[in-house]
Amino acid sequence: MKEIILLKLGELVLKGLNRRVFEDTLVKNIRRRISPLGKFNIRSRQSTITVMPEEDNCDLDEAEERISRIFGIATYTRAGVAPKEMDKIEPATAEYLRRELLAAKTFKVEAKRSDKKFPLNSPAICAEMGSYLLEQFPNLTVDVHHPDIIVYVEIRDFGAYIHSNPIRGAGGIPVGTGGKAAVLISGGIDSPVATWQIARRGLEMTAVHFASPPYTSARAEQKVVDLLTQVSRYAGRMKMFTVQFAHVQEEIRDKCPEELFTLLMRRFMMRITQKIAEQEGCLALVTGESLGQVASQTLQAICCTDACVSMPVFRPLIGSDKLDIVDTARKIGTFDISIEPYEDCCTVFTPKHPCTRPHVDSLENAEKLLDVDALVNECVQTVSVRTIYPQE
Repeated sequence: MKEIILLKLGELVLKGLNRRVFEDTLVKNIRRRISPLGKFNIRSRQSTITVMPEEDNCDLDEAEERISRIFGIATYTRAGVAPKEMDKIEPATAEYLRRELLAAKTFKVEAKRSDKKFPLNSPAICAEMGSYLLEQFPNLTVDVHHPDIIVYVEIRDFGAYIHSNPIRGAGGIPVGTGGKAAVLISGGIDSPVATWQIARRGLEMTAVHFASPPYTSARAEQKVVDLLTQVSRYAGRMKMFTVQFAHVQEEIRDKCPEELFTLLMRRFMMRITQKIAEQEGCLALVTGESLGQVASQTLQAICCTDACVSMPVFRPLIGSDKLDIVDTARKIGTFDISIEPYEDCCTVFTPKHPCTRPHVDSLENAEKLLDVDALVNECVQTVSVRTIYPQE
């Protein structure tokens, strides 16, 4: 039996007159991700996308795996295709779902008739299919409230599609429909999760990483590359800018009050990232901060770091508990990479007693001891750039 993948849209159906833009972007994202696996025909009709293999050598298993990570898909499922005749649909359903039906005790049938030329309406399809399956599988009884398995029959333009319980997709909206943003990415647990979270809202991501050799190693930078490679399996390809930050940190260490070091460093990071963001056409900055998690993430500290940039700063994890962030990191596959023992520049020259209730005036006075513009421009002009691709 011919087999396809059915994808159901979530909140995209609420998009009104510009819905087609979102659907077209989603189809392009799907095509880009699965095209190495063979030739597929991808159609979008009536809030459903069908992915049909056109060659015998198409890798449908891997296509399903990749589709499970594409933002914009509410649910997905494999489905069998039968001719649009009940005497063909019934045995095809019993054959295609045999394993699941034998393992179940209760079932119900749900039908959708998008092709109004089909002679039976949805309730009649359910009744006939239910009777047929009860005859074929004596182990089954009908339970319309809490069945072990739901048998779906969809009568659509190109055939009758048969499947069972759908699988929840990655959700969100398609990457590329919300504009671009620049994320400050470290080797920790939080910022990769923040990148995944905000990309889920349709943003194309540009990553900015701060390295401090000789205080940080090349392996620490590779750790960030590994993290972004994992996140890109969901967010798609992205640019990674690596900023050489040691000179800025040394200047702050030598000339500024120790208790302000972390906040001054954060303000430089924000300024530099904004410069890169402007060059890349980004409209916002993104960080992995969670309110009150560390000294530089108190409300006063966040206000002070935001004061030096004009772009909006998104913090998708701002109200998240650390355990929730860890759970998400495990879910998307970044946690084990994040806990590798390679420290990043945020741990260099950490003050013994960081200021937790800073005032903008004190930070601006400390910055008068530095040539801020020259240091920012030096960092921006010496960045290195690479493109991160999803390695499936």
